[in-house]
Amino acid sequence: MRAVVQCVSEASVSVAGNVVGRIGRGYLILLGVGHGDGEAQAQRLWEKIRKMRVFEDESGKTNLSLADVGGEVLVVSQFTLFANCRKGNRPSFTDAAAPDEAERLYEHFVSLARRDVPRVDTGVFGAMMDVSLVNRGPFTLCLDTDNL
Repeated sequence: MRAVVQCVSEASVSVAGNVVGRIGRGYLILLGVGHGDGEAQAQRLWEKIRKMRVFEDESGKTNLSLADVGGEVLVVSQFTLFANCRKGNRPSFTDAAAPDEAERLYEHFVSLARRDVPRVDTGVFGAMMDVSLVNRGPFTLCLDTDNL
């Protein structure tokens, strides 16, 4: 699994002009599922994200976790995180999981987040979405379970 995690002051996702998810301070997580990923990868990725200390403390140091700041989470499915751009100019997405499996694992990841965070919103799996955010910092991290 791959995730782009952005610290945000606020973020929202819309489908066909209708806001389907919105958060305040916390993480916008763009989540991609690859071939061979399973519940263990979802668990490992969520645990890493949940425990990261990337929010500033009173001294301006990144020492605080999502829970420490009462942060919220917005999870948006993003199969393009598995794009392969090695050949030609058109990305290949053959490394992304099949849609049914990807949706199952996306929903599992969301359920893990909801277990630990009071407010977790989502996009709509497989839909064309417009994502808006105010990136705080800016602070953006790219995580891959193959490297955790």
